Amino acid sequence: MAKKIEPKTEKIEREYIIPLRYKGRAVPRYKKTPKAIKTIKEFLAKHMKIKNRDLKKIKIDKYLNEQMWFRGIKKPPVKIKVKAVKEKGVVKVELVDYSDKLKFKKLREEKKEKAAEEVGKKKIAPKGVPPVERDLNTEGKKLAEEEINTEGKKKIESAKIKAGAEVMKQIEKSAAKELKQSVGGKKKQKTQPVRKALAK
Repeated sequence: MAKKIEPKTEKIEREYIIPLRYKGRAVPRYKKTPKAIKTIKEFLAKHMKIKNRDLKKIKIDKYLNEQMWFRGIKKPPVKIKVKAVKEKGVVKVELVDYSDKLKFKKLREEKKEKAAEEVGKKKIAPKGVPPVERDLNTEGKKLAEEEINTEGKKKIESAKIKAGAEVMKQIEKSAAKELKQSVGGKKKQKTQPVRKALAK
């Protein structure tokens, strides 16, 4: 009996310069960039030894995709330098040399992500309620939590009331619209006067 070989769980990182011109010549102009992206996937499936050369196991980074589409569908780059990381049978592909525009875009998005994480870490207590301290005994903690819960419930109830009022306004508007557009509503007056026979 043959022994089963378990797949390696190692992380493999490699850099490639992928030529795109040769495969791109075989397709019409308006299909060049999609063919270039497919060429990248085929190249990496071959060189990173993907099982059955399955292109679905190759994930392209959004910045690489943006670089490919930068000049439109008719003029993709002739060659591109990428970094491929194979982990658990899936290959993630990233761009190595970023253009200035993509560098700044990446920095902006990283800054936004950091700001979002900081906001998520901070816990904001309701107004008028002091933050619960760790030094308080268990009874003090329970009292503080009850105060926070009661104020939170009040805020939720007031929000529900406001939401209900807004919903009612929307329902009234839609009902008025239906009445206006219905056939049995107001009768339209004729704009032209009725012709009368001339008197002899």
